[in-house]
Amino acid sequence: MTETLTAAAARRMALAAQGFADPRPAAAPSHRHLRKVLSRVQLFQLDSVNVAVRAHYMPMFSRLGPYKPSLVDDAAWAHTARRPRLLVEYWAHMASLMPVTDWPLLRWRMRQYEQRFWGYTDQKLAEHARLFADLLTAVKELGPVSAGKLEDELGGSPRRARASGGWWNRSDVKHACEYLFAAGQLTTGARQGFERLYDVPERVLPPEVLTAPPVPDEEAARRLILRAAVAHGVATEPDLRDYYRLKPQRSQPAVAELVDAGLLEPVKVEGWRHPAYRHPDARLPRAITGRALLCPFDPLIWERDRTERIFNFRYRIEIYVPEAKRVHGYYVFPFLLDGELVARVDLKSDRAAGVLRVQSAFAEPTADVPRVAAELAAELRVMADWLRLDKVVVADRGDLAAPLAAAVRA
Repeated sequence: MTETLTAAAARRMALAAQGFADPRPAAAPSHRHLRKVLSRVQLFQLDSVNVAVRAHYMPMFSRLGPYKPSLVDDAAWAHTARRPRLLVEYWAHMASLMPVTDWPLLRWRMRQYEQRFWGYTDQKLAEHARLFADLLTAVKELGPVSAGKLEDELGGSPRRARASGGWWNRSDVKHACEYLFAAGQLTTGARQGFERLYDVPERVLPPEVLTAPPVPDEEAARRLILRAAVAHGVATEPDLRDYYRLKPQRSQPAVAELVDAGLLEPVKVEGWRHPAYRHPDARLPRAITGRALLCPFDPLIWERDRTERIFNFRYRIEIYVPEAKRVHGYYVFPFLLDGELVARVDLKSDRAAGVLRVQSAFAEPTADVPRVAAELAAELRVMADWLRLDKVVVADRGDLAAPLAAAVRA
């Protein structure tokens, strides 16, 4: 008999899988805490928007509270004999920081990009073969190095152009860097600000990863689906597929094979249209307590249909919506309180003024507004302190703005 879970149980299971059933540490979070969060969420999404805080820093804060962002920086862009690099950048769920040990699981994607990449026809790939070779030579010589520096080397220097036999267009150089990154022939050696500095994988990845035997495509799909199942606790096949942006032809056989092997358990969830699958180690806590602000790229809410199904919370990113047509704001953070998404706030870090600005604040229809306002005000204060901002200022927009402003003043 297939077990049936209530919607509330599925929600608690999903939150536990993402680390929200654990209390925040009493002491300053350490490398051990980073590894624990990563063992749950599997990866951190990267995004260029910096209006409040970079997306890859926020999931740690949401689960652990204030911590030193250098924990993530060092794990991703530093390497010592005592503490080898833990994370590497690649296209996992969009641009992401993932464990270096997962690199072999995405070689099939690298091969796909090598053969077909945005803007490159077969003819253009052939025409740019010399550019790719020049770029790899330059990165080996100069890396870690920015695309801008490579443009200067290969696209802006007549001396270099004569030496290499070609004077490449700057946009060609930048696009070629992205192609070689997607094909796994370049990776990120470091970042300067948020600018990617390219390097060759041999100088970034540990030897045991570089020399690991090839993983068959079907086995890689199974392992990625299993990682997604760990991160979800309970999920539909489309949920699992989305975590690493797999195509159905890869994910569906992988899910079936994992079920046959007893590594995924079919379940029914009340109110869900599609069949669901539970990871055998998924926890089902009796209750979820605590609070957290979630950035738009938090893995708990990546898949918007899943977010609406689990939390009855319709959420859309409005960054690319004209300002006059935005419903809730530009960079909106859902607010999690005791296992429910109860509010949302549009946040901006005004670093020049030392202010965390709440551009708008909205409560969900069933929210206990006085309590939500008090808890949200407290969490905004914690976030402001973490970002080294002096105060929180709430603008008069949204049905929660007035109660929240009063709670902030209190």
